[in-house]
Amino acid sequence: LTLPQFVQLMDNFVGEDISLRTVKRLTAFIKEEYKQTEEEKMEQLEKVHHMSHMAQRKQLLEALFEKWDSSACGSLELEEVVAVLSTFEGGLGKEALMNAKEQLCSQYPHLSRVGKLSPKAFQTFLELIASTFTGNEDETIDNLVKFLTTSVEQSHTESLQSSARRKWLQDIQQAAESSGTSMEPVYKAVIKALSQDMEAHGDNKRISAYIALLEENRLSPEQEQVCLRYVACTADDAPHVLNQVLHRDMQGVSFAAIDQGKPIYVPKVELHGNIHFWNSDRPVEERKGSLLVLPLYDAHWRVFGILGLDTLRNQCQKSIFLTHEITFYKGVCHAFSKAYHHICMQENVLQVAVTALDWLYPRTPSIHAVTAYLVAPGKDKSYALYKVITTDNTGQKEIHSSPVVLLREENLLRDYLFKCKDSSEVTLISVYGEHHIAVPLHDLSRQTLSIFDISIGQHKKLPPQEQKDLQKMLKMAQAACSEILQRSLEETQPTQVLEAERVANMRHAGILFHRFMLQELRECV
Repeated sequence: LTLPQFVQLMDNFVGEDISLRTVKRLTAFIKEEYKQTEEEKMEQLEKVHHMSHMAQRKQLLEALFEKWDSSACGSLELEEVVAVLSTFEGGLGKEALMNAKEQLCSQYPHLSRVGKLSPKAFQTFLELIASTFTGNEDETIDNLVKFLTTSVEQSHTESLQSSARRKWLQDIQQAAESSGTSMEPVYKAVIKALSQDMEAHGDNKRISAYIALLEENRLSPEQEQVCLRYVACTADDAPHVLNQVLHRDMQGVSFAAIDQGKPIYVPKVELHGNIHFWNSDRPVEERKGSLLVLPLYDAHWRVFGILGLDTLRNQCQKSIFLTHEITFYKGVCHAFSKAYHHICMQENVLQVAVTALDWLYPRTPSIHAVTAYLVAPGKDKSYALYKVITTDNTGQKEIHSSPVVLLREENLLRDYLFKCKDSSEVTLISVYGEHHIAVPLHDLSRQTLSIFDISIGQHKKLPPQEQKDLQKMLKMAQAACSEILQRSLEETQPTQVLEAERVANMRHAGILFHRFMLQELRECV
């Protein structure tokens, strides 16, 4: 138990209406009765040391990855890393290197197809290589890190450029983490990052930028399964581009970029012959400039949309995209993908909560109200709670499209919610005579992801059957959330149990809740 968890456990145990004298007696009792053998003490110390050591190693290897990934693309070319490692300590044994590479590809199936290392895959690769050496693995890792650190060099100017660009890319992720389930702040952060970079490092070229996402073609499914919908763009292009839909049978190179899984660069659009111009009123003499279309990948390296940029508004000679600019745009694609899928995860958790509450309410008339919150990081390692669902005693729900933000210092009467988040444990409390049960849903590292604030009015506890149904609902909601998070990992291949799971993701998240409920029922039969 961590300190917050221990405090919360004791708080729940003693309840609210207990005298200070009884609390002191309980404290004395625990001090007297809690004993730990030397063996248990050593085991605990070793566990703490191991966790600290692994955290330091992760930090070290992440810093190394960042040094290699100077443009913040979010991935490294596997073959480039292999080529450098083959010269480690006078020549790393080819067989050992190939064995490590083979093991890595079995853990990350997409590697043999795309050949790109994420930070996690990079760390795994170095650990696999270190395990082939005799001697201390930590020393080998340290030597590998020193060797790989000296293998890359950056000028002072490149370092400053990289630092500024990383800051802009971090702003995209922060926009996702502080926007609840809205994509608009993320779109704005992407356009802003592109504009800032063009001002600082792109000779102030005027660019147009747009994001288009693949979606099901529901209007004419007999023609094609998917189309591209333009969901965001630079302000000047909005009247012509925003909400437009591109189909495969229309002019353009976007679907070629999606099919090939590679960026497509057209230095002179006027000479290409297959470019789609959304602004049909643009004069022919102004249809000059460069076009760049980059595919957007998810964690499994599947394409889900495109980022497009052009310089048609830049009527001067310097209208081409330089290599360092294109590399940065790949970093923007990676940052947007992370942000987009973070929002998708939040939406899916919200959908699980909605489905779970729909199942719960007919079975628990003693519950007066339920409020659901999402946890979002704040400034200086603090965090905020976003109120996303409120439900009354009839089961009527309100889903907040613009979430209400709760900060700890401004909500003293709701401090129990923040205690629930800190301890990741159930918190029981009475506020003005109304009893509340705050229950966390956890992420894969058992940190609090979301909180149900369940009000049971003046009842101190629910009737036995209602309590049982509440516990069942929470168990299934947690299982569904864990499955959603597990599927977002790059090394996890998606699996589907029910036929209904093969439909769109938002509906799928709710179906997951029922799937786990059904699986438990099958196990009980």
